Amino acid sequence: MPSITQKMLTQQLRELEEDAIIHRKIYSQVPPKVEYSLTEYGLTVKELLNAMSAWGDQHQRRTATAAQKPEN
Repeated sequence: MPSITQKMLTQQLRELEEDAIIHRKIYSQVPPKVEYSLTEYGLTVKELLNAMSAWGDQHQRRTATAAQKPEN
């Protein structure tokens, strides 16, 4: 998501953390470091996300192929 703002990213990550989908680990160091990981509950959506990603890849290939076909 190259165009997401820092504010929106932070907001989304906090919401996912509140919903117990991700875990945030903060390291006490300079510069500050934070790591995010899926919780056990968050892992339950992984299969669905992988299926949606595969569909998206297939859709992109399909639309790219259609765009390359000359019109009659």
